[in-house]
Amino acid sequence: MPTHNPLPLPIEAERVTDAPRNVPTGPSFQVIEETTWEALEASGRQLPFERPVLVKGGIKHWPAFSKWSFEHLAGVCESKGSEAPVKFTDGLVEQGVTKGRPFLPVAPYLRELGKQALATPDPAAGLLPKARLEQLRQQPGERFHLNWAHMQSFKPTTLYLAQWDILETFPELRKDLLIKSLWPGQRLTWEYVFMGPANTVTGLHNDFPHNWFCQLKGTKEFILFPPDQRQHMCPAKKYDWGATLSDINVSRLPEQAKELASFEKANGIYARVEAGDALFVPRRTWHSVVSVEPSISLGMFGLTPYEVATGGAWATLRDWAHHLRLYAWNNCTCHQKK
Repeated sequence: MPTHNPLPLPIEAERVTDAPRNVPTGPSFQVIEETTWEALEASGRQLPFERPVLVKGGIKHWPAFSKWSFEHLAGVCESKGSEAPVKFTDGLVEQGVTKGRPFLPVAPYLRELGKQALATPDPAAGLLPKARLEQLRQQPGERFHLNWAHMQSFKPTTLYLAQWDILETFPELRKDLLIKSLWPGQRLTWEYVFMGPANTVTGLHNDFPHNWFCQLKGTKEFILFPPDQRQHMCPAKKYDWGATLSDINVSRLPEQAKELASFEKANGIYARVEAGDALFVPRRTWHSVVSVEPSISLGMFGLTPYEVATGGAWATLRDWAHHLRLYAWNNCTCHQKK
């Protein structure tokens, strides 16, 4: 039975006092293709669905952009009189052994995030300082490397509210999301919220569906690799529904000689996703995410009826096989390894 811990676990990332050593070069990157919401709307919302695109200001017209603060969502969680605990992520689920996940009330966690969000962000923080990014935006096609010492300057935050089906719990919040503005036409969508402090890390993986990643509060950095870079991504045997995981742990690159040797041959795309932005991540695009600030994000996965009937059916069959213990049992993100 899940236990109700009345106090949130520590959510500050622990700083590493020793200077980073053996900082890897890592893959080379280009700045992502960018457009604006106004340009996207004027074009009839026709996207190049085969490659990632960052839409600056893509969700600033949504009610959620102005309403969904940490304090507001904390109040929503408490609105029904008693708050049931929610399953948090404790450590990276994409790489390594799957750990047990604590059940905690959300409201105290969000109020602590709200306090942390009041701090002035460091403009030099992250894999790529913002000033350097502005320079690279003036040099289209320029390839560059990221500051992987940033990943060695802290231990990634372990407590993270990731992939919470918030609209299932609070369906009234759906009116704050103008989903059809980004997903027009006949398409089934699944929405999940990601909320956490600075220095949360989502491990390297790719998803079966297309994804609109919408940033409501804070800033996150994305590193993305098209499907043709699969040979450098070290696909893992670990099972996750709808996703393919990698054995590359971006938070521990100096410790992974074999994986790093392959990873450094890759050509990637870098995106800095700020509050109000929407990032389109095409299906099977490898990506990893690092939070620069306390953040509220929404992932909106979308499939056409045809994609559901084809690829979705295959994913469902594989999931049945897994739960029948016929496929990747005891090596997955959904069950704690015994």
